[in-house]
Amino acid sequence: MSLPTQDLALSTNMSPAEERFERLRKRVGWYLAPMVLVVLWFIPFPGLSVPARHLFAIVGMALTLWMSEAIPLAATALLAPSLCVLAGLGSAREVFKPFSDPVIFLFMGSFMMGEAMLKHGLNRRFAFTLLAMPWVGASPTRLYAAFAGITAVISMWVSNAATTAMMLPIGLSILAELGSRQGITNYQATPFAAGLMLITAFAASVGGLATPIGTPPNLIGIGAIERLLGYKVTFFQWMGLGLPIAIVLTGFLVWRFSRHCPIPTVSLSTNRDWLETERASLGSWTRGQLNVVAVFLGAVALWILPGLIAALDDRGSSSPAYLWIGAHAPESIIGLLAASAMFFLPTNSQRDSFTLEWRDAAAIDWGTILLFAGGMCLGELMFSTGLAHWIGSGLAALFQSHSVVGLTILFTGVGILVSETTTNTASATMVVPIAIAVAQAAGIDPLKPALATCLGCSMGFLLPVSTAPNAMAYGTGCIPLKTMMRHGLWLDAVAWVVIVSTVLLLGPSLPPKP
Repeated sequence: MSLPTQDLALSTNMSPAEERFERLRKRVGWYLAPMVLVVLWFIPFPGLSVPARHLFAIVGMALTLWMSEAIPLAATALLAPSLCVLAGLGSAREVFKPFSDPVIFLFMGSFMMGEAMLKHGLNRRFAFTLLAMPWVGASPTRLYAAFAGITAVISMWVSNAATTAMMLPIGLSILAELGSRQGITNYQATPFAAGLMLITAFAASVGGLATPIGTPPNLIGIGAIERLLGYKVTFFQWMGLGLPIAIVLTGFLVWRFSRHCPIPTVSLSTNRDWLETERASLGSWTRGQLNVVAVFLGAVALWILPGLIAALDDRGSSSPAYLWIGAHAPESIIGLLAASAMFFLPTNSQRDSFTLEWRDAAAIDWGTILLFAGGMCLGELMFSTGLAHWIGSGLAALFQSHSVVGLTILFTGVGILVSETTTNTASATMVVPIAIAVAQAAGIDPLKPALATCLGCSMGFLLPVSTAPNAMAYGTGCIPLKTMMRHGLWLDAVAWVVIVSTVLLLGPSLPPKP
């Protein structure tokens, strides 16, 4: 899930050189985008119709703006479809139809539930309850495991950025306690400090893979697959892929950081008193927390139920119960009903206070929703005009890859590479439809390459600008850039192998056409 990042407590604290680079990147994009639009508009590409060529120009401009962030990403997502209508590529009703796609409403519902968790402090209660357990302080490896595990689990349901913003201050407090107990004035400069901050940021991104609502690229991929291939990836199916990947990568993080960023020899159990104090300060469970937990567990159960029915019933997805739920209670409706229920559940009837107020709902990341919808508009037009097939045929001929394995490996790597310098959401919006088009042009099943590409688009660990969690962790001042790049490169490589292997082994295939 995603929440507004401007309200998060930690800043990115970029160096002067990085600030200059960011200003230059935006300035170049501001000038380059109109040039790309004009040049591509008039070049007569062989085999490309005039409408497809005009769309190519608009997509090129949008990609330039998304990669440079010369204007807000959501603004580009509104500008590009508007230009498509102006260019005569379709009526406003046709071009903007994806804005009413059910997955948009799944975004809304899941974002509102995430906002309710943050509002009522469920994330802090969960984190401090686990960190205060005696086994956590027994060794540095267990502290790493606790931080990575807690962060990943929270990030399955709450924004990666919000999860990081909640966990980093807890980590900094632990570092301050360790430093004061050992008489080290600059404890944040130790390798362990860098490791604790990095494992928190990386685990937030990894945890988001586990559920469809964990991070926006997941829903973008699911939506693209359903629209372009007519295949519905269920909540249960996604977790069957994403959860094993998240577990393996979290385990790798714990192993790597406990090995390469060890803590100075000291008993961590001395921090238990402080953690117990923090946990006790949370008080007893509030009415709002209980309401959120009840609604959240109900929504998760209903999201998983169709997959369980298909797995347990011999008739599988042809089961009457499965078909009824799919027709009357799809994921988007469950998300909206769960969010709506929290507007009804009171926390204090005397004060007319409810679990969720509209001011809370208004704080969700509407920009991400607009970005996703705008990207879907371009994706559908790419297929209807033939642009996607033209690009796919060209790439298939260029790479000479005509196997599911080859394209899965290729586009997982492309997704990871693009996400290093572009937001994960924009990466998935751009790369997943192209992966589908290339696979179709090569005459192979596009489902596994599309799923792996979508997962790869969430794996940007090399630079502070790669993800919001990376930027926030780097902003603590504990992480030298070369340290982030060294560990991030290893995680990118391992994630590439794990994602490709898992999707090829466990991923579904398109059913044969009748």
